[in-house]
Amino acid sequence: MGDYNQAVVLDAIRTSGPVSRVELAPLTGLTAQTVSNVVRRLLDAGLVSESGHAPSSGGKRRTLLSPRADGAYAVGIHLDPDSAMVVVVDLVGQVLTSRRVRLTDPRDPAVVVDQAVRAARRLTARAEIDPARLLGTGIAAPGPIDGRAGAVIAPPNLPGWEYVPLLEMFGKATGMPVALDNDATAAAIGERWIGGSRRAGSFFFIYLGTGIGSGIVLNNTVLHGDSGNAGEFGHMAVEPGDRLCHCGSTGCLGPYCNPAAIIEDLLARGGAGADGALGLTGDPADLHRDWKLLRRAVRAGDPAATDAVRRAARRLGQATRGAISLLDVSSVVLGGEALRGIEPILCEEIDAAVNSTSVGTGKRDIAIERSVIGETVGAVGAASLILHGNYAPGWRMLVD
Repeated sequence: MGDYNQAVVLDAIRTSGPVSRVELAPLTGLTAQTVSNVVRRLLDAGLVSESGHAPSSGGKRRTLLSPRADGAYAVGIHLDPDSAMVVVVDLVGQVLTSRRVRLTDPRDPAVVVDQAVRAARRLTARAEIDPARLLGTGIAAPGPIDGRAGAVIAPPNLPGWEYVPLLEMFGKATGMPVALDNDATAAAIGERWIGGSRRAGSFFFIYLGTGIGSGIVLNNTVLHGDSGNAGEFGHMAVEPGDRLCHCGSTGCLGPYCNPAAIIEDLLARGGAGADGALGLTGDPADLHRDWKLLRRAVRAGDPAATDAVRRAARRLGQATRGAISLLDVSSVVLGGEALRGIEPILCEEIDAAVNSTSVGTGKRDIAIERSVIGETVGAVGAASLILHGNYAPGWRMLVD
């Protein structure tokens, strides 16, 4: 119970701070004496600091409390098909140092783990952090995952990986606590942890990378589902067609809205001259290069590129409308490295789909927002798995 109360108070300071002890009691539902005792523990542990005073209201000025950035650190590793993004993050979510590692043999999980861990060690040394305050390493990987076993199961974006016990592999390689989640859910956890009051409550997080996924936060609780794979947004049924999803369906959102699909759609509609006009090859090996060129064309106002993205965004909007109808959340958050340059179109089309019907407008408008973290949301989210797991209040603290 003491650990739970400490997590509750720390969470209130993070999301509402700078805040005084007097304000913490109604925020947390704890007694003034309990708050005082817990704050003393947090100060002694170096997790919070007295950061100033509130304006005087005629009596003694109240001391304000804020989280200490150097109170704890975590490493985050986001695995992509051909690279790994590695970050070192402090308690308030600042990225102290980062590096993208080009994977030499992405089909071999052992090589991937070794490269990522070696990069993480170099980064933590460069950051010159207190090793005693480094809590562990978080891993964000493409799904599906076996949440209980800490393994990924034949992820379509990591060819050659069948059943890979990443949690065990990274644990042995790092010699420290490790947490694993799929990249979209990890991103949502990072958004909740670092977003503070802006991300308190409930939201639906849409992640766009090589594929499409989502994370669900309801009443400050991240949903994982029974198998750990809640939020497989790319498998929402949007329209019957001829694009086969790896799950066996031809109606899934992913094969129509992921970067490879949008490029394919642009080249198919643009005819023989489309590739030459934008410099696209359509070769799967050139996906990152082609996607970068397409996004650049959208920013420059190219009509064909803009139209291709907008068609995908409309499908995304319709799928999001269904998710919002089901979940009844107040906001949609978009994040992921593949979004840069096309966020305005996606936000516009999702907003039109969600807020133009009675589902969205009956009681309130649904906010459509960009991630507070930015492009590194996957890796920062991975680090947040460790921070969130150690310090966020949850029922498991009451039963462990």
